[in-house]
Amino acid sequence: MTASCGMWATRPSQLGGLSGFPQRAESEFDAFGTAHSSTSISAALGMAIASRLKGEDRHAIAVIGDGAMTAGMAFEAMNNAGVSDSNLLVILNDNDMSISPPVGALNRYLAKLLSGQFYAAAKSAGKTVLKGAPPLWELAKRFEESAKGMVKPITLFEKFGFNYVGPIDGHDVETLVSVLENIKHLKGPQFLHVVTKKGQGYKLAEADPVAYHGPGKFDPKVGLQQSSGVAKPTFTQVFGEWLCDMAAADDKLVAITPAMREGSGMVEFEKRFPTRFFDVGIAEQHAVTFAAGLACEGLKPVVAIYSTFLQRGYDQLIHDVAIQNLPVVFALDRAGLVGADGATHAGAYDIAYLRCIPNLSVACPADENECRQLLSTAYAQNTPVAVRYPRGAGTGVTATCTLDALPFGQGEIRRQGQRLALLVFGPLLYPALQVAEKLNATVVNMRWAKPLDVALLLQVAASHDAFVTLEDSAIMGGAGSAVLEALAAAAVCKPVLQLGLPDLFIEHGDPAKLMALQGLDAPGIEASIRARFDALLLR
Repeated sequence: MTASCGMWATRPSQLGGLSGFPQRAESEFDAFGTAHSSTSISAALGMAIASRLKGEDRHAIAVIGDGAMTAGMAFEAMNNAGVSDSNLLVILNDNDMSISPPVGALNRYLAKLLSGQFYAAAKSAGKTVLKGAPPLWELAKRFEESAKGMVKPITLFEKFGFNYVGPIDGHDVETLVSVLENIKHLKGPQFLHVVTKKGQGYKLAEADPVAYHGPGKFDPKVGLQQSSGVAKPTFTQVFGEWLCDMAAADDKLVAITPAMREGSGMVEFEKRFPTRFFDVGIAEQHAVTFAAGLACEGLKPVVAIYSTFLQRGYDQLIHDVAIQNLPVVFALDRAGLVGADGATHAGAYDIAYLRCIPNLSVACPADENECRQLLSTAYAQNTPVAVRYPRGAGTGVTATCTLDALPFGQGEIRRQGQRLALLVFGPLLYPALQVAEKLNATVVNMRWAKPLDVALLLQVAASHDAFVTLEDSAIMGGAGSAVLEALAAAAVCKPVLQLGLPDLFIEHGDPAKLMALQGLDAPGIEASIRARFDALLLR
């Protein structure tokens, strides 16, 4: 990252500041926009081939972590790159860490390699002993070259058509630069295996790489700072508690995460039900189809996945789950705007991309207690259901300790008013209630984007002159669109104001500020309603 004046106007990931991820529009040194894992090899290969087609003598370099190497996309790219003659260098940053500890056969393979301390110690000792006898030293070097295939993952990567180099110490900068200079003169696909330690140089981060992966405010001398006061439970915590309670009640429940154990609130579940917990690594496509396979055999899979990451398993969601109408629960964390992570991680599109899929239902809880209850409702179905909920805490509504469920596909009237009805999908219920008090409007907690409670909608339509739909997701194709479709199908002609996220990518920043900028806080909602329906409200 660069800054023209050597200072940032605000800190990274804050509104108006630099992104926490590379962005091409932000810096000429950000060659490619990234944020989701496992894309670097594909992008770099595209750049390498483009350079060749343009007659340019340039190298393309992809840096990828060992956690990201678990994704199929990385191997798809390597399979393609290995048969090209492009000058592509793939650097594997092997630090035995992604966000959650990495899992899978590849990780075990690399771990075995790196745990070969005897090989490393013997090699070091051999240098000391044999350097005084040049003929023996040369013989030992030849032996090392012939034997390296037994201790290095050379076979795996060279079978893909890459020339393998490494592993080397990524913290030894002089050696790293020297190796890179040598590789620069080699032609064709190259693979450099670099070993690092996450948090190197900062002991607190070295000791707890998960907590320091994306820390909030902290004092470098003492580490992470605890917030003062009693924190409200987050939606993620509510999900984690519900998951454990439901698993205790039903031994058919199995839980799946694509490498987001901590972020999805599943640490306690893994401790209590280790044989029913599956972290499949950064492999969203596999996670969805794996869940489908479990469901086929009578188990009840719950896939805990961020809204933005489910996009990566969209074909599997349709092809393997929905077409077969399998009872898989998708717990969609980080729905709506996510704050510091910005557009790449925003769960702005889930209602639009989910509600068009046959057999799949979409629940939109307004608060923590409804989240728990709607998870129970979803689990009770024999069809696929997604329950979307935001990052962080809600209004502080206390979640029950029971497994009570709400009626499937039904909403409720939360406030009775006149003339104008606010139809709310999700957490915007509470600012809507504030606005309704000023405007004497009816507030309907719709709860379900699909199936839409059409009976309740038509009941309200019979006694109101206009509607406002509210959602913390994209307006285009969202829940408001579902309302318009239902009214049109019933030949009901009433004016509808759709409020939600506009047709643009929203930058990083404090979530409350971002919502206010989109007019989705109480003052913004009131202003939009008055601008559209002022004459109606004055009648």
